[in-house]
Amino acid sequence: MIRILFMLLWLPLLSGFNKSLTSGPVVFKTTKGSVSLVSDAPLEVIKADSKELRGVIDTSNHTFAFTVAIVSFKGFNSPLQREHFQENYMESHLYPVATFTGKIIESVSFSKNGIYEVRAKGVLSVHGVKQERIIKGKVEVTSTGIVLNSEFKVVLEDHEIKIPRIVHQKIAPEISIIIEALLLPETR
Repeated sequence: MIRILFMLLWLPLLSGFNKSLTSGPVVFKTTKGSVSLVSDAPLEVIKADSKELRGVIDTSNHTFAFTVAIVSFKGFNSPLQREHFQENYMESHLYPVATFTGKIIESVSFSKNGIYEVRAKGVLSVHGVKQERIIKGKVEVTSTGIVLNSEFKVVLEDHEIKIPRIVHQKIAPEISIIIEALLLPETR
């Protein structure tokens, strides 16, 4: 009788505990994602990247937040070009980060391995200008984490980034952005 009473009291708790173990973590984050940018203009191709993308995905409600420090971009064709990018165009002293926050539109089973084509709807903030965007990407759920890949364009004019007429042929009005990140379960 005591054994039956014990099972009746503890069984719901034990089954809930077991379910939380199999459903997996809710929050995944990265501190080592990368952001690459390419300006393919008629007279010059400019490439730069940052290995300091930070981000988090909350799988319980499909929300996300990503940020990258503008000063973390390296590459370019010369140190002077990097300096102009930081000071004249991105004004990193005034607008130190770019962010994208929002929600994944498609239903993704984060507890099941697979590759999912998704759209992320949110607010992209670049150069202090916020713009609502829908950005396509690919999410791969693996046994170790979530792999995220995306490629999209940022129109400089949309974010009030002004390019002097003298360099219009060297800087594209639309910049290609490539995101790659591995997000791992957050340990508590």
